[in-house]
Amino acid sequence: FLLLFGAMPKSKRIKNNFLCYNILTWNINLATFIKINAMNFFKTHAATLIISIAVIVTGYILGHSYLSKGKPDPVISVTGLGEQSFDSDLIVWRANFSRNNMELKQAYADLNNDVKRVKSYLMSKGISEDEIVFEAADIQKMFHTEYDGDGNEIGSYFTGYNLTQSLKVRSKKVDTVEKTSREVSQLIDAGIELNSNAPEYYYTKLAELKIKMIEEATKDAYDRAQKIAENAGGALGGLKTADMGVFQITAENSSEDYSWGGSFNTSSRRKTANITMRLEYKID
Repeated sequence: FLLLFGAMPKSKRIKNNFLCYNILTWNINLATFIKINAMNFFKTHAATLIISIAVIVTGYILGHSYLSKGKPDPVISVTGLGEQSFDSDLIVWRANFSRNNMELKQAYADLNNDVKRVKSYLMSKGISEDEIVFEAADIQKMFHTEYDGDGNEIGSYFTGYNLTQSLKVRSKKVDTVEKTSREVSQLIDAGIELNSNAPEYYYTKLAELKIKMIEEATKDAYDRAQKIAENAGGALGGLKTADMGVFQITAENSSEDYSWGGSFNTSSRRKTANITMRLEYKID
C-alpha cells in the first residue's frame, strides 16, 4: 500500500490525505457521540434498568422454585435388622400353699410350720435362703351357703379360716430352680399342698445387648443403602434421618407375634431378641 501510495502524483496524495483525515475525524466524533449519549441514557434510566434487571432475576428465581416445588431431594430409605439369641440368666419361680382351720391361731401355727418345712426343702435342693421370699399371708373367712329346692338362698354358716402363703424364688441358679420347680410333688407327698407356677426367665444384661443390636441393625441398614446406591449408579450421601424400632424378645425359633409396643417373652429360657433401625440417606 505504501509503495502504491508513494507512486501517486503529489496532488492526488494530498487529496487522499485529506480524505483519510476526514474519515478518521468522523469516526472519532461518532464514537464520542455514542459514548456521550450512552452515558446520558444510563444516567437518565439507571433506576429503571436496575429495577428491570431485578425483576428479571427475581422472576427467574421464583419460577425455578415453583418448578422445583414438590420435588424432594432423592433419598434412600432402608431398614436394618439386629438379632441376637441368648440364654436367660435369671429365674423367678412363684408358688403358694394354704392351711384351713376353724381357729385362726391354729391356722397360723400350721401355716408357719409349713413355711419352715418348705424353706428347709428348698435349701436342701441348693437354693440359698436369701433367694427365697415369703410374702405376707392372705387370710379369708370361709362360709358355706345353703339353698332350697328352688335355688333360693336360705342361709350360710362359717366353715373356718383359709390362710394362703405365697413365696417367690429369685435366683441366677437357673438349672437348680428349674429342676426344683418340677419336683414339688415331694412336698405334696409330705402333706403340703404346694401350687407351683411356671418359672419366669429373664436376662440381666439387656442394656448391653440393646447397644450391640442397635449397632448391628445400623450397619445392616447402611450396607443395604450402599448396595442400592451402587446398583443405581449413584453415590450414598449423608444420613438424613434415623428411627429406631421397638425391642422385641420372643422364644427362639417360635412363631410368636410381635407386639406394637414391643414383646417380652418370660416363659422360655432360650430367647431371641431383635430390633430394627430405619435410616434415610441422601443420594449424591
